[in-house]
Amino acid sequence: QVRVVESGGGSVQAGGSLTLVCEVSGSIFSLNAMRWYRQGPGKERDMVAQSTSGGSITYADSVKGRFTISRGDAMNTVYLQMNSLKPEDTAVYYCNALGYSGPGSQFVFDSWGQGTQVTVSS
Repeated sequence: QVRVVESGGGSVQAGGSLTLVCEVSGSIFSLNAMRWYRQGPGKERDMVAQSTSGGSITYADSVKGRFTISRGDAMNTVYLQMNSLKPEDTAVYYCNALGYSGPGSQFVFDSWGQGTQVTVSS
């Protein structure tokens, strides 16, 4: 079983910064990708940033230049540094982990955290 836990959300004024943290624990054989998604009020859940085990990093156009995704030394932790926050960044932010719990396709997992609220006021 794999557990994903986010932390670091909160309320800030426009232009401020926050750092979100996602920790993945449990039966992890390999961790192929870790992603941050967000879902604003009345909106769909969209991917914000992705970090793969191969070193590839991807950002949504709306956050490029403002958000930075990075992996911890243990590789089972991912951070999302958010700078120059805007009111439109207000959303629940979710961490998603994709990997394997064992050596075989039957062990694939695609796990989500419970989400952390980010509120940016103007």
